[in-house]
Amino acid sequence: MRSLRSRRNTELVLVLVAVALGMFGYAEATLALRGAVSGSLVPVGAGLGALAVAAHLAVRRWAPYADPLILPLGVVLSSLGLMLIARLDISYKARYPHSSPGVPGAPGQVMWLCVGAVAFIAVLGLLTHHRVLQRYSYVTMAAALALLLAPALFPGDTYGAKRWIFVGPLSLEPDEFVKIAIAIFFAGYLMANGGALALVGRRVWGLRLPHGRTLGPIVAVWAVSLLVLVFENDLGTSLIFFGVFIVMLYIATERVSWVVLGVLMAGLGAGVVGSLSPHVAARVVAWRHPMAIFLPPDRRPPGLISDQSAQALFSLGSGGVLGSGLGQGQPWLIGFAGRSDFILTTVGEELGLAGMTGVLLLYALLIERGVRTALVLTDPFGKLLAAGLAATLCLQVFVVTGGVTGLIPLTGKALPFLAQGGSATVANWVLVGLLVKLSNAAGRTAHEQSRAGAPPPTADALTAVVRPVT
Repeated sequence: MRSLRSRRNTELVLVLVAVALGMFGYAEATLALRGAVSGSLVPVGAGLGALAVAAHLAVRRWAPYADPLILPLGVVLSSLGLMLIARLDISYKARYPHSSPGVPGAPGQVMWLCVGAVAFIAVLGLLTHHRVLQRYSYVTMAAALALLLAPALFPGDTYGAKRWIFVGPLSLEPDEFVKIAIAIFFAGYLMANGGALALVGRRVWGLRLPHGRTLGPIVAVWAVSLLVLVFENDLGTSLIFFGVFIVMLYIATERVSWVVLGVLMAGLGAGVVGSLSPHVAARVVAWRHPMAIFLPPDRRPPGLISDQSAQALFSLGSGGVLGSGLGQGQPWLIGFAGRSDFILTTVGEELGLAGMTGVLLLYALLIERGVRTALVLTDPFGKLLAAGLAATLCLQVFVVTGGVTGLIPLTGKALPFLAQGGSATVANWVLVGLLVKLSNAAGRTAHEQSRAGAPPPTADALTAVVRPVT
């Protein structure tokens, strides 16, 4: 019992440090930009601290065995994100006083953080055990597909992609919730059908390919991914949707052939749709020739219309190792996307390579805690769900970071926790709530094993329960 209290007390200290870190950064940024610390520092810090403590108390009440790092990692990323959004608000208001980029984004983000905290507490309080989700995996997937394809039914698009559902003045980005739903469905589906999917057929080029009859599920998921690309021009959601399935499929079957086949199918689908969709093609052109935007219009590659990729590279390059300092860079030159797609460039410019590496390590640590949870859990559904949620977060961070740094084409996705966005904020805190709930079951298992004198789990434990006998 003392060990459990120690874990929760450690979590509380880390949560408070996370809030203080974000508020310290906000004070430094406003001091650099305005010459004085903002008067909203104390009320915002107190409000954010109250939300964090409420979330901690919910963990203490409903998930006493949970990993003590998951909640603080979510809080520190959200706190840093709020600080960066508030810092950008000041520059946008000075640069674009009479247009939409000048509208402050921090007040709305605070509101959505409150909603996210309520959603996090609701997950802990209402979800009695993670295996309850297994009963509704097919219903969850049906609802997820309806939400995923719903934006295609709405007229018009936003910034080239049809990713939002509009209800009056409100907008919803359903793909942020779909990424959680597909992890739940794939965990339930692969637990029940992992044995059939692990069966292999003939060997081709050194790889054992699956039987044709087992290709149905992956072809269906591939087709849905292409539909998202064709009708919604949403490359990021399509990559995450298909990528999570391939990762979870490999975990359930341990067949490298599925990974190779999945990569080939993803490349083929993206190539075909990229040649047919002007929006996706423009992103590829901007990725291949970012600096060509500064050429005369008649010498630019066809389809190149935005300088965001070039400005992002300039921003990251000017940051150096330690950065220019909070509030002393010019990340607002990227334009309206600085609070969402390109908020990572603010980190790179003003906190430098060191700060950007630190932020990515925070994501890596959160992903590692999800994988660690999957290692300790003993039930197949819980293992696959924890691994799937960790893979979802990992893939989204990869596609956003890769797009901003020029590693892959831009996808338009928001960086989890850091970027502005209501749907993304709430969905990410639901994801954290599920990870906390899963880690509570894993912690209870580890506690019981330690009392019984059982050895700790090894890396092979991730597939020991879900591995089919072939």
